[in-house]
Amino acid sequence: MTEKNLDSELHEWTDTVREALSSSQEETHPADAAEHIEGLRIEDQVKFIKQLPIKDAAESIAEMDSRDQLALFQNLNQGLAARILERMSPDDATDIVETLDPELQKAILSRIKPEDRAEISTLLTYNPDTAGGVMNTEVVVLDQDLSVDQAIAKIRDEVEDKEIPYYAYLVDGRGRLAGVVSLRDLLVSRHGIHLRELIKTQNLIFVRHDEDKEEVAKLIGHYNLLALPVVDEDQRLLGVVTVDDVIDIIHEEASEDMQAMVGAAGDESADSPWTYSVKKRLPWLVINVLNSAVAAWVVHLFEGTIAQMAILAVLMPIVANQAGNSGQQALAVMIRQLATERFERKKSWLAVFRELKIGLVNGLIISILVMASVYFLTHKITLSVVMSAALGFDMLIGVLAGASIPLVLKEIGRDPAQASSIFLTTITDSVGFFSLLGLAGVFLLGR
Repeated sequence: MTEKNLDSELHEWTDTVREALSSSQEETHPADAAEHIEGLRIEDQVKFIKQLPIKDAAESIAEMDSRDQLALFQNLNQGLAARILERMSPDDATDIVETLDPELQKAILSRIKPEDRAEISTLLTYNPDTAGGVMNTEVVVLDQDLSVDQAIAKIRDEVEDKEIPYYAYLVDGRGRLAGVVSLRDLLVSRHGIHLRELIKTQNLIFVRHDEDKEEVAKLIGHYNLLALPVVDEDQRLLGVVTVDDVIDIIHEEASEDMQAMVGAAGDESADSPWTYSVKKRLPWLVINVLNSAVAAWVVHLFEGTIAQMAILAVLMPIVANQAGNSGQQALAVMIRQLATERFERKKSWLAVFRELKIGLVNGLIISILVMASVYFLTHKITLSVVMSAALGFDMLIGVLAGASIPLVLKEIGRDPAQASSIFLTTITDSVGFFSLLGLAGVFLLGR
């Protein structure tokens, strides 16, 4: 297909999507439009965005992956980029602006309306991993001395310029957060009642702007909230973190933990520069080589034992793999607990004891099955018992290590998931080989 035909097809498709976006009967969701945009070449993305209404362009770009957003804004006309950012919610606009290089960031911000620029600049001052870094400032704020009828009228006037107002936030004369009321509370309240009457017995839940975003996500999940207010040191309302932000946080943290477990960078993706991936992965691969050398050294110690009983070389991987898998199960459970709940030392170490009980029962059952299998194949009862004992012991060590490693890392202030799988493998391999070969040397060869 020629470039002319491609441009013609892109133009026709753009018209189709634009009509769908503006149609009230058959509307294309911005997330679907974003998915189509990401599938285009960067030059075609720019052409497509230029032909969309600014509002539709802003909504679609807000749904794109952050790396695709960065590439697009690096190629857009700065004036168009500024107009698009003005139509986005402040938190989405800030997320994009903070990824730009300083010169481009400054150039685009200078073209944005002063009030929007001030809001984005303020949000840029917060750490992106805190509540302030993920909050939205487009919230409905009401004076607690208003009546319910006045509050509903005010919300009706402001709702077009705000995010969907799950809640209205009440403040006192100094702008300090006094309470939160849901829209349902406002609609069912009797006429004439003042807002302060609705919050007399309220247990107010909020977070400070410097609270870690993971803790914010846990609070919203714990209290089943749709949004959580963010305040400063004097309890003045700054903004809110909404449940859609929490979904993004949970997805991001889960991806980071999964990659960190095996020594990859938490922010790495298939689109990351290969040199960046090498830089992040290589140190942990070097550490893994050193750890593997420990297991190799253990095997070397029993070289004579293996030479006299070649079947031990066949059984060694079974012990190590089974213990490693048991440890990975405990590791996954513990990392999930640390990621979804507040860290409580006593509760976490009780969870380790729970994993030990699971490992003991599973180890006994698997050991009996393996003992029967080895005896069936070799007709050597002593070898079967040795294999069974080594396997059961290593499985117990595996679950202990898998459950403990994240807690130890947490206690010393490190990411509980960071390369935990690498350290677990070293422990299960070394202990598994040592227990099997050591027991074989004593009970089978009389050493």
